[in-house]
Amino acid sequence: MPYKRLFLILFLLCWLAGCSLPGATTSGATEAVTLTVFAASSLTDAFTELGQVFEGQHPGVTVQFNFSASSDLATQLAEGAPGDVFASANTRQMENAAVAGRIASEPVNFLTNRLVLIVPADNPAGMETLADLANAGVKFVTAAPDVPIRGFTDQMLDKAAADPAYGLEFKTAVLTNLVSEEANVRQLAAKVVLGEADAGVVYKSDVTPDITDQVKVIEIPQVLNVVAVYPIAAITDSASPETARAFIEFVLSERGQAVLAKWGFGPRPSNDES
Repeated sequence: MPYKRLFLILFLLCWLAGCSLPGATTSGATEAVTLTVFAASSLTDAFTELGQVFEGQHPGVTVQFNFSASSDLATQLAEGAPGDVFASANTRQMENAAVAGRIASEPVNFLTNRLVLIVPADNPAGMETLADLANAGVKFVTAAPDVPIRGFTDQMLDKAAADPAYGLEFKTAVLTNLVSEEANVRQLAAKVVLGEADAGVVYKSDVTPDITDQVKVIEIPQVLNVVAVYPIAAITDSASPETARAFIEFVLSERGQAVLAKWGFGPRPSNDES
Protein backbone atom coordinates (compact mmCIF):
# COMPACT_ATOMS: atom_id res chain seq x y z
CA MET A 1 0.00 0.00 0.00
CA PRO A 2 1.47 3.44 -0.94
CA TYR A 3 2.79 5.37 2.03
CA LYS A 4 0.64 8.43 1.33
CA ARG A 5 -2.52 6.34 1.35
CA LEU A 6 -1.45 4.53 4.53
CA PHE A 7 -0.74 7.85 6.26
CA LEU A 8 -4.15 9.18 5.22
CA ILE A 9 -5.91 6.12 6.61
CA LEU A 10 -4.02 6.38 9.90
CA PHE A 11 -4.82 10.07 10.12
CA LEU A 12 -8.55 9.45 9.60
CA LEU A 13 -8.61 6.62 12.14
CA CYS A 14 -6.81 8.80 14.67
CA TRP A 15 -9.19 11.71 14.03
CA LEU A 16 -12.22 9.45 14.47
CA ALA A 17 -10.78 8.17 17.75
CA GLY A 18 -10.39 11.73 19.02
CA CYS A 19 -6.63 11.70 19.21
CA SER A 20 -4.03 13.90 17.54
CA LEU A 21 -0.80 13.32 15.77
CA PRO A 22 2.43 14.15 17.65
CA GLY A 23 2.92 17.92 17.82
CA ALA A 24 -0.61 18.70 16.67
CA THR A 25 -2.93 20.92 18.73
CA THR A 26 -6.70 20.74 18.78
CA SER A 27 -8.68 23.98 18.61
CA GLY A 28 -9.95 23.45 22.15
CA ALA A 29 -6.54 22.93 23.71
CA THR A 30 -5.40 25.35 26.42
CA GLU A 31 -1.80 26.44 26.45
CA ALA A 32 -0.17 26.20 29.88
CA VAL A 33 1.00 29.61 31.11
CA THR A 34 2.85 30.53 34.31
CA LEU A 35 2.32 34.17 35.27
CA THR A 36 4.97 35.55 37.65
CA VAL A 37 3.78 38.44 39.79
CA PHE A 38 6.20 40.52 41.85
CA ALA A 39 4.13 41.92 44.73
CA ALA A 40 4.76 43.89 47.94
CA SER A 41 4.72 41.71 51.05
CA SER A 42 1.68 43.57 52.40
CA LEU A 43 -0.28 42.12 49.46
CA THR A 44 0.47 38.49 50.37
CA ASP A 45 -2.97 37.41 51.57
CA ALA A 46 -5.06 39.44 49.14
CA PHE A 47 -3.00 38.59 46.05
CA THR A 48 -2.88 34.91 46.97
CA GLU A 49 -6.68 34.90 46.87
CA LEU A 50 -6.74 37.00 43.70
CA GLY A 51 -4.39 34.51 42.07
CA GLN A 52 -6.66 31.59 42.94
CA VAL A 53 -9.72 33.34 41.52
CA PHE A 54 -7.81 34.36 38.37
CA GLU A 55 -6.64 30.78 37.82
CA GLY A 56 -10.24 29.61 38.09
CA GLN A 57 -11.26 32.09 35.41
CA HIS A 58 -8.34 31.23 33.12
CA PRO A 59 -7.83 27.45 32.75
CA GLY A 60 -4.23 26.58 32.05
CA VAL A 61 -2.84 29.64 33.85
CA THR A 62 -0.79 29.26 37.02
CA VAL A 63 -0.07 32.43 39.00
CA GLN A 64 3.29 32.36 40.76
CA PHE A 65 4.07 35.09 43.30
CA ASN A 66 7.28 36.68 44.46
CA PHE A 67 6.37 38.50 47.68
CA SER A 68 8.95 40.80 49.26
CA ALA A 69 9.61 44.42 50.17
CA SER A 70 8.94 46.62 47.14
CA SER A 71 12.51 47.92 47.33
CA ASP A 72 13.86 44.36 47.06
CA LEU A 73 11.55 43.59 44.15
CA ALA A 74 12.58 46.74 42.28
CA THR A 75 16.23 45.78 42.77
CA GLN A 76 15.58 42.26 41.48
CA LEU A 77 13.90 43.68 38.39
CA ALA A 78 16.75 46.14 37.81
CA GLU A 79 19.13 43.17 37.92
CA GLY A 80 17.14 41.41 35.21
CA ALA A 81 14.92 39.00 37.13
CA PRO A 82 12.17 37.68 34.81
CA GLY A 83 8.54 38.44 35.64
CA ASP A 84 5.22 39.54 34.21
CA VAL A 85 3.56 41.97 36.67
CA PHE A 86 4.89 44.29 39.38
CA ALA A 87 2.65 45.56 42.20
CA SER A 88 4.49 48.01 44.46
CA ALA A 89 3.54 49.46 47.85
CA ASN A 90 4.65 52.91 46.71
CA THR A 91 5.31 54.89 43.54
CA ARG A 92 9.02 55.37 44.28
CA GLN A 93 9.92 51.71 43.78
CA MET A 94 7.75 51.50 40.66
CA GLU A 95 9.67 54.51 39.33
CA ASN A 96 12.96 52.78 40.16
CA ALA A 97 11.89 49.74 38.15
CA ALA A 98 10.81 52.01 35.29
CA VAL A 99 14.15 53.86 35.27
CA ALA A 100 15.82 50.45 35.01
CA GLY A 101 13.77 49.82 31.86
CA ARG A 102 11.66 47.01 33.34
CA ILE A 103 8.17 48.53 33.19
CA ALA A 104 6.29 47.94 29.94
CA SER A 105 3.02 49.76 30.58
CA GLU A 106 1.86 52.92 32.29
CA PRO A 107 1.49 52.07 36.02
CA VAL A 108 -2.05 52.22 37.39
CA ASN A 109 -2.79 53.07 41.04
CA PHE A 110 -5.03 50.22 42.15
CA LEU A 111 -5.59 50.64 45.90
CA THR A 112 -4.92 52.72 48.99
CA ASN A 113 -3.82 51.79 52.48
CA ARG A 114 -3.44 53.56 55.82
CA LEU A 115 -1.21 53.19 58.84
CA VAL A 116 -2.02 51.81 62.29
CA LEU A 117 0.09 51.30 65.40
CA ILE A 118 0.12 47.75 66.76
CA VAL A 119 1.29 46.49 70.16
CA PRO A 120 1.30 42.96 71.62
CA ALA A 121 -2.06 41.83 73.00
CA ASP A 122 -0.73 41.99 76.58
CA ASN A 123 0.66 45.47 75.86
CA PRO A 124 3.69 45.29 78.21
CA ALA A 125 4.61 48.95 77.63
CA GLY A 126 1.09 50.09 78.58
CA MET A 127 0.61 52.05 75.37
CA GLU A 128 -2.74 53.74 74.74
CA THR A 129 -2.10 56.45 72.13
CA LEU A 130 0.41 57.33 69.43
CA ALA A 131 2.03 59.82 71.81
CA ASP A 132 3.14 56.91 74.04
CA LEU A 133 5.48 55.80 71.26
CA ALA A 134 7.93 58.43 72.51
CA ASN A 135 7.91 57.16 76.12
CA ALA A 136 11.34 56.20 77.42
CA GLY A 137 12.06 52.48 77.23
CA VAL A 138 9.47 51.58 74.58
CA LYS A 139 10.93 49.03 72.15
CA PHE A 140 9.94 50.30 68.72
CA VAL A 141 10.40 48.30 65.51
CA THR A 142 10.15 49.54 61.94
CA ALA A 143 11.52 48.57 58.52
CA ALA A 144 14.74 49.36 56.69
CA PRO A 145 14.96 52.88 55.18
CA ASP A 146 14.16 51.90 51.56
CA VAL A 147 11.10 49.82 52.44
CA PRO A 148 7.84 51.69 51.71
CA ILE A 149 6.33 51.24 55.19
CA ARG A 150 9.40 52.97 56.65
CA GLY A 151 8.97 55.93 54.33
CA PHE A 152 5.30 56.28 55.24
CA THR A 153 6.13 55.93 58.96
CA ASP A 154 8.72 58.70 58.68
CA GLN A 155 6.17 60.92 56.93
CA MET A 156 3.71 60.32 59.77
CA LEU A 157 6.35 61.08 62.41
CA ASP A 158 7.27 64.30 60.58
CA LYS A 159 3.61 65.36 60.63
CA ALA A 160 3.45 64.64 64.36
CA ALA A 161 6.65 66.58 65.05
CA ALA A 162 5.13 69.59 63.29
CA ASP A 163 1.98 69.33 65.41
CA PRO A 164 2.16 71.29 68.71
CA ALA A 165 0.29 68.44 70.39
CA TYR A 166 3.36 66.23 69.91
CA GLY A 167 6.24 68.69 69.59
CA LEU A 168 9.44 68.99 67.61
CA GLU A 169 11.26 66.31 69.61
CA PHE A 170 8.60 63.63 69.07
CA LYS A 171 10.24 61.96 66.06
CA THR A 172 13.67 62.04 67.71
CA ALA A 173 12.30 60.40 70.85
CA VAL A 174 10.52 57.68 68.84
CA LEU A 175 13.62 56.84 66.80
CA THR A 176 15.67 56.76 70.00
CA ASN A 177 13.41 53.83 70.98
CA LEU A 178 14.17 52.00 67.71
CA VAL A 179 15.45 48.48 68.39
CA SER A 180 15.15 46.81 64.98
CA GLU A 181 14.82 47.56 61.25
CA GLU A 182 13.14 44.70 59.43
CA ALA A 183 13.33 43.66 55.77
CA ASN A 184 9.59 44.08 55.15
CA VAL A 185 6.34 44.97 56.87
CA ARG A 186 5.30 41.37 57.56
CA GLN A 187 8.54 40.71 59.45
CA LEU A 188 7.93 43.93 61.35
CA ALA A 189 4.46 42.76 62.39
CA ALA A 190 5.85 39.36 63.40
CA LYS A 191 8.29 41.03 65.81
CA VAL A 192 5.36 42.66 67.62
CA VAL A 193 3.27 39.48 67.61
CA LEU A 194 6.17 37.55 69.16
CA GLY A 195 6.64 40.18 71.85
CA GLU A 196 10.13 41.07 70.62
CA ALA A 197 9.01 44.68 70.31
CA ASP A 198 6.51 46.84 72.19
CA ALA A 199 5.13 48.60 69.13
CA GLY A 200 5.35 48.96 65.36
CA VAL A 201 3.60 50.91 62.62
CA VAL A 202 2.10 48.73 59.90
CA TYR A 203 -0.54 49.02 57.21
CA LYS A 204 -4.14 48.53 58.28
CA SER A 205 -4.28 45.52 55.95
CA ASP A 206 -1.44 43.82 57.85
CA VAL A 207 -3.72 43.19 60.82
CA THR A 208 -4.85 39.93 59.24
CA PRO A 209 -7.21 37.36 60.81
CA ASP A 210 -4.29 35.19 61.94
CA ILE A 211 -2.90 37.92 64.22
CA THR A 212 -5.97 39.92 65.28
CA ASP A 213 -6.12 38.19 68.67
CA GLN A 214 -2.37 38.60 69.20
CA VAL A 215 -2.14 42.36 68.82
CA LYS A 216 -3.90 45.49 69.98
CA VAL A 217 -4.51 48.15 67.35
CA ILE A 218 -4.02 51.82 68.24
CA GLU A 219 -5.46 54.16 65.65
CA ILE A 220 -3.27 56.94 64.29
CA PRO A 221 -5.13 60.30 64.19
CA GLN A 222 -6.39 61.02 60.70
CA VAL A 223 -4.64 64.39 60.59
CA LEU A 224 -1.30 62.60 61.04
CA ASN A 225 -2.02 59.49 58.97
CA VAL A 226 -0.60 58.86 55.52
CA VAL A 227 -2.40 57.44 52.50
CA ALA A 228 -0.25 54.79 50.85
CA VAL A 229 -0.95 54.44 47.12
CA TYR A 230 -0.05 51.17 45.38
CA PRO A 231 0.71 51.09 41.61
CA ILE A 232 0.66 48.02 39.33
CA ALA A 233 2.15 47.54 35.85
CA ALA A 234 3.26 44.93 33.33
CA ILE A 235 6.94 44.07 33.22
CA THR A 236 9.08 44.51 30.11
CA ASP A 237 9.87 41.28 28.24
CA SER A 238 7.00 39.44 29.91
CA ALA A 239 6.72 35.91 28.58
CA SER A 240 2.92 36.28 28.63
CA PRO A 241 2.04 39.95 27.99
CA GLU A 242 -1.63 39.27 27.21
CA THR A 243 -2.08 37.28 30.44
CA ALA A 244 -0.24 40.02 32.36
CA ARG A 245 -2.68 42.62 31.02
CA ALA A 246 -5.61 40.34 31.88
CA PHE A 247 -4.37 39.99 35.48
CA ILE A 248 -4.03 43.75 35.88
CA GLU A 249 -7.53 44.24 34.48
CA PHE A 250 -8.83 41.66 36.95
CA VAL A 251 -7.16 43.47 39.88
CA LEU A 252 -8.91 46.67 38.76
CA SER A 253 -12.26 44.95 38.24
CA GLU A 254 -15.17 45.03 40.68
CA ARG A 255 -14.43 41.43 41.72
CA GLY A 256 -10.73 42.15 42.24
CA GLN A 257 -11.41 45.31 44.23
CA ALA A 258 -13.85 43.39 46.44
CA VAL A 259 -11.14 40.87 47.33
CA LEU A 260 -8.73 43.69 48.21
CA ALA A 261 -11.38 45.38 50.37
CA LYS A 262 -11.99 42.06 52.16
CA TRP A 263 -8.33 42.08 53.24
CA GLY A 264 -8.48 45.60 54.65
CA PHE A 265 -7.28 47.70 51.71
CA GLY A 266 -8.88 50.96 50.70
CA PRO A 267 -10.29 51.68 47.24
CA ARG A 268 -8.42 52.99 44.23
CA PRO A 269 -7.20 56.51 45.00
CA SER A 270 -9.07 59.63 44.04
CA ASN A 271 -7.23 62.25 42.02
CA ASP A 272 -6.03 64.10 45.11
CA GLU A 273 -4.45 60.94 46.56
CA SER A 274 -2.73 59.63 43.45
